[in-house]
Amino acid sequence: MKGCQNECPAGGCTGGAAKQVTESFKAADLIINPATTFKEKPDPSGLVFGTVFTDNMLTVEWSLTSGWEKPYIRPLENLSLHPASSSFHYALELFEGMKAYRGVDGKIRLFRPTLNMDRMVRSAAQATLPCFDKEELLECIRKLVEVEKEWVPYSTSASLYIRPTLIGTEPSLGIKKPTKALLYVILSPVGPYFASGSFNPISLWADPKYVRAWKGGTGDCKLGGNYGSSVYAQQEAMELGCQQVLWLYGEDHQITEVGTMNLFLYWENEDGEEELATPPLDGIILPGVTRQSILELARKWGEFKVSERYITMSDLTAALEENRVKEMFGAGTACVVCPISKILYKGKNLHIPTMENGPQLATRFLNQLTDIQVRDSLLWYDNNNEKGEIEGMNGFSVTGSRN
Repeated sequence: MKGCQNECPAGGCTGGAAKQVTESFKAADLIINPATTFKEKPDPSGLVFGTVFTDNMLTVEWSLTSGWEKPYIRPLENLSLHPASSSFHYALELFEGMKAYRGVDGKIRLFRPTLNMDRMVRSAAQATLPCFDKEELLECIRKLVEVEKEWVPYSTSASLYIRPTLIGTEPSLGIKKPTKALLYVILSPVGPYFASGSFNPISLWADPKYVRAWKGGTGDCKLGGNYGSSVYAQQEAMELGCQQVLWLYGEDHQITEVGTMNLFLYWENEDGEEELATPPLDGIILPGVTRQSILELARKWGEFKVSERYITMSDLTAALEENRVKEMFGAGTACVVCPISKILYKGKNLHIPTMENGPQLATRFLNQLTDIQVRDSLLWYDNNNEKGEIEGMNGFSVTGSRN
């Protein structure tokens, strides 16, 4: 329903506004006025994450009085916003992160994009921003990537990062639900997220004085404020010689996330079981697409226990002392899988033996996920579909060709 600001199920808005007008914007109404001048495509081997952008962008405007306008694909340009816009003052903003991959067959594919759309709608509800039809936005994104298909790197080690964003543009200093908003999507060709490379181990700093998220907060949504507030701690971590923050929570120092990644621990647990563990989705953990994919892969293999459980720093230090830790790694869209080798905690460096152990499991996950993304060669099994190709992988493909 046009003007709806409630969380909506798959298929679009179902209610909440007093006045029924049109539903969400429609991909069929997409107006494409692409750029006529083109930037030079960068060398995939020299890409720095998020610093180069394609020629075009997608924009859709919304207001409470008029609802969603028609979506546009237009040349990438600066935004013109009122200085009192609510996104500036009260962080009424959200974003998503997803990627398009050029397969070895030349086709371009997205990896499980419906999961990103699900999370984006949940984030919109939390930020009191307008809802939309997830399938319509995904089709608009498909069209944008199709327009920009030559920006998808001809490389299996690089990809095209897709950043859908929704911001409040209410020109008022009142703290309230915005009556105006802008949804836009920009694209950026990217290589490895970390400067150290795509699969080099990272070091972490764990200090309970900084908290990323808390119960009853917004840690399970992809809101800009969650990330901006982490920069100060990240800076201190780097000053101490660490690359990322290991976020702790509570009096027992529960392990939650690694920087902007979900965390996995592969170990022999307290009961002597071989286990892959990750913190549960209890409201402070972001439900990552890569996180879900790793859990589903591991459960499909059935080779070891797979758990979503709380892990404290005392659990980890005891396991390290008893040589029960095999591997620890982070996982996310930007890096896919990233091994962890050291944690600075209470002034002591805890050595994580990830690299000495292969790292067999982290490498296996990286290879399997990469194989899906660039070769589309694996089948996905889950509780809903006994056997089927990975959700979203064949949602669209574009046969690429060099100019």
